Amino acid sequence: MVLRFIVFIFGITVVISTLLSAVKTFVLPRGAPDTLTRIVFLSMRRLFSIRLHWSHSYLESDAIMALFAPLSLLMLLPIWYAAITLGYTCLYWAAGTDIYKAFQISGSSLFTLGYSAVEDMPRTILVLSESGIGLLLVALLIAYLPTIYAAFSRRETAVTLMEVRAGTPPSAVELLKRYHRIHGLDQLNELWESWEVWFADIEESHTSLPALVFFRSPRPDQSWVTAGGVVLDSASLALSVVDIPSDPQAALCIRAGFIAFRRISDYFGIPYNPNPRPEDPISISRAEFDAACEELAEKGVPLKSDREAAWRAFNGWRVNYDTVLLTLAGMTMAPEAPWTSDRVIDHSIPLWRKR
Repeated sequence: MVLRFIVFIFGITVVISTLLSAVKTFVLPRGAPDTLTRIVFLSMRRLFSIRLHWSHSYLESDAIMALFAPLSLLMLLPIWYAAITLGYTCLYWAAGTDIYKAFQISGSSLFTLGYSAVEDMPRTILVLSESGIGLLLVALLIAYLPTIYAAFSRRETAVTLMEVRAGTPPSAVELLKRYHRIHGLDQLNELWESWEVWFADIEESHTSLPALVFFRSPRPDQSWVTAGGVVLDSASLALSVVDIPSDPQAALCIRAGFIAFRRISDYFGIPYNPNPRPEDPISISRAEFDAACEELAEKGVPLKSDREAAWRAFNGWRVNYDTVLLTLAGMTMAPEAPWTSDRVIDHSIPLWRKR
């Protein structure tokens, strides 16, 4: 009797833990890291990493990794079903059924096959509850997919439009040159406003629906990480070195951007300094900054005369998002782009820690 009671408690724990995993993954409208989901995604990433060893180009690697997030999501359902089957098998056994019959009843109930019946009230209640859970998990997955693809579509619309403004691969210098070429530097305010909203959207969607982080853009040369990085660098350059009236909307866009990247990093346990000093080192060298300024000057973009002050100002803006931007670029295997993924060394996924 003691053994059956222990097994009963174990079964209840497994069932409740699995339901909580589904709720955290599909229902809870906030970033709540789940151990089971974490294990599934990390295990799938390890398998995909093995396959990547045999890829011969970035295009091939991108095609492989495009399947990572969708397959990992779909793997959650059989994992949850297996856990529910195990949990209810323990419950049926604890109620007096032999182990094979308990497994048979559990499988029959979960998949609503109905080929294995019970006659007493306690086990009938267990059968009905397990059948309901089985239907609930399928319903959650079906309802979840339209939500995640709607968020994906909103994200990628802005990423695709970035090609028009910043080229391929996207570049902050190219964006400012194109705006100047069409006499539109005074129109940058609209860009900052729209991308402030975009950053707020990904902050919410990519923490409550974390699989979105690994959904790759339809085109292999595009990425939500590099697109966001270009906007942040463009705003930083506009505030620090471009000789135009100071726009507070650019500062708000930068703040929205680094907050979004930090919140996503918090979900995945990515370490960063939350209170960097303006003079802390960044991944952009002074020589790269000067080269960017010279390129802008050659195209007639008006620049501030004090280059030293401009560099200090740019460093002070970039330091807020430098670490998280590069880490997310590596984690998502973003395509190479100036000042973001072109300086990422480690493309392996960091530990998805439980907070």
